[in-house]
Amino acid sequence: MDQERRGTPRPKDFWASGKTCRKSGPVGVGVTMREYLVRTSQKPRPLPAGRWALTQRWNDLLFVHWPVPARIIEALLPEWLEADLYQGTAWLGVVPFWLDRVKVRGLPPFSGLHGFPDLTLRTYVRDRISGTAGFYCFSMDSSSLLTVAAARLVYRLPYHLAEMKMKARSEREFVFYSRRRLAHPETIFKARYRGLGPSRKQVEVHPGSFESYMTERSCLFGTNRGGAPIRANLHYVPWPLEEAEAEIERNDLATAVGIELPQMEPVLHYSRRMAVYVWPVELVRPVLAGRPVTVAATPT
Repeated sequence: MDQERRGTPRPKDFWASGKTCRKSGPVGVGVTMREYLVRTSQKPRPLPAGRWALTQRWNDLLFVHWPVPARIIEALLPEWLEADLYQGTAWLGVVPFWLDRVKVRGLPPFSGLHGFPDLTLRTYVRDRISGTAGFYCFSMDSSSLLTVAAARLVYRLPYHLAEMKMKARSEREFVFYSRRRLAHPETIFKARYRGLGPSRKQVEVHPGSFESYMTERSCLFGTNRGGAPIRANLHYVPWPLEEAEAEIERNDLATAVGIELPQMEPVLHYSRRMAVYVWPVELVRPVLAGRPVTVAATPT
């Protein structure tokens, strides 16, 4: 890395697949646990039932979005999901970032998971059973073999092992590279991007805005081995969104799943970091009677 900020864990140089990134200093257990004990009053919904199973921190995220006709997206979704539209169209997103502070409830921190790149191809959906808004991932890539294996086994996520590199050019400017291993045809994503600083419009994230549409999602959907609909409930405390610039040199992710992107500039956002909590997988069921929203709840 060309530079790193004092007190902020950052990737220090290109990350090679199978290796962990170096940080600016060790993260003490006390610091880590304080980040897990976050206020949740900013979310207009209660916490999921039960206790979170996994938590992690996502860093330096680029959100790249294109409008795609709903019929194209829905042709690739399980029949119990439907595309959730904004301004009359479905949206496809590519999200490169790096993650760290991975913790599984009841287990000590993993010494080998200091930080590594991740890449997601996702869309926005509602299930036809409960009407819940969430994400559906067409593909996910990681340089961590442990992450790929665990996510496929426990959460049934479409993870692929990839050779991935990420380098910071400045405080908010990054070069990101991913090449999926054992993929035929070759699947590569390569981009340079930077955050431009938060704008008032995006920091406030008004209801009805595209920023609200893409962030106010309570779960990640999937299908279990028996073909039944499942979801993992999510809770996250995001940093403000920022405007962004990006130069996408190559993007094979959409083509790999049979989607042709429109010939237009994508919608771009950047976020510095966000703490994410993931609940255990559960079957998707019809919504029962609601419970009161906790005004200042804390995951414990």
